[in-house]
Amino acid sequence: MFTPIFRRQLLQSSKHARCFSSTRVVATADVKHLGVIGAGQMGLGIALVAAQKAGVPVTLVDTNQASIDKGLKFADKLLAKDVSKERITQDQADKIRSLLSTTTSMDSLSSVDFVIEAVPEIPSLKFSIFESLAQICQPHTILATNTSSISITRIAASTTKDPTDTSASSRVVSTHFMNPVPIQKGVEIITGLQTSQETVDTAIAFCKKMGKIPSQSADSPGFLANRILMPYINEAIICLETGVGRRDDIDAIMKNGTNVPMGPLQLADFIGIDTCLAIMKVLHEETGDSKYRPSVLLGKMVDAGWLGKKSGKGFYDY
Repeated sequence: MFTPIFRRQLLQSSKHARCFSSTRVVATADVKHLGVIGAGQMGLGIALVAAQKAGVPVTLVDTNQASIDKGLKFADKLLAKDVSKERITQDQADKIRSLLSTTTSMDSLSSVDFVIEAVPEIPSLKFSIFESLAQICQPHTILATNTSSISITRIAASTTKDPTDTSASSRVVSTHFMNPVPIQKGVEIITGLQTSQETVDTAIAFCKKMGKIPSQSADSPGFLANRILMPYINEAIICLETGVGRRDDIDAIMKNGTNVPMGPLQLADFIGIDTCLAIMKVLHEETGDSKYRPSVLLGKMVDAGWLGKKSGKGFYDY
């Protein structure tokens, strides 16, 4: 349950957004074309699920053609697996695959109705992307971010140099999908101060159309999922570096003691050690609370290039 103060803050933010925004946003039924920026694991997963569950064409954008090729290869693998397990037919797989198109130019997003940015957690990169999207996309297009820690209000503010002009910033929202996207049902909907209620409603409805279960969060460091999850993972790493427990024992006690599918160290490998560090830094810097100080070992592993499953080595070898 929300506390009275927290509930009041949410209501105030919603009222401010409604009063600031006068721009029409696209309705869910009118989301006929999705754009996804970033062909990594998250972006590819979002694009594939949108094509498969929502049945909409998706334009996948990445400046690195190699990343696009790798992502499409992974999509083909996932679809082939679904066919082999008789979850879908080959004709259905071919139809889903035909809905995915790729490009290295963000200008190709000029005709989409909804765009989701899924690039690494680098604030300057996200701000630059949203500044460009405000110029490229149509006046009704919803501009969503998959950020797991960066302020939505700050991202929305990057769409204009005039704070009184909310024509673009009112259409900015976070749709934070859980990893891996094709499997996990949860998605966080986070609003900035500028976000309009119409934008929120459409984002929630479209995520449901993708087969997801939305939860709403205020624009606070780490939001809900990572505000809870990352200190848990970070504390597990501190237990490892200080000798409280060994890797296998740490993961085993959490799996067998709390019934989670994988332990915190293995989960960190799947999320990405660099992503874990980036989120902990945001939590620490934005709250100023020492309880969010990143583990020393976490930083050392990033320095060593041991980023988890994606690099072949993390707390485990892959």
